[in-house]
Amino acid sequence: MSSEYQLHLQIRQLETGEYLATSDDLPGLVAQGRTVAEAVEISQDVARKLIESYREHGDPLPESLRPLNKSPLELTVPVGA
Repeated sequence: MSSEYQLHLQIRQLETGEYLATSDDLPGLVAQGRTVAEAVEISQDVARKLIESYREHGDPLPESLRPLNKSPLELTVPVGA
């Protein structure tokens, strides 16, 4: 069963300059990347693995994890100049 979900991420820059992503929607999600984009990409991979684990163990997904609806997504993205 393949589904897409909305996932809210909190991303902060670490003292090392890397970025750390976590999510209140999916407990256990922690991802680190050299850039915001890399942290987001790694977060997506970690989220997929966590969701697969929930399903394999027959556990319900967290209620805060909502199916992706078809309305436009709004994103705030950093832009370097």
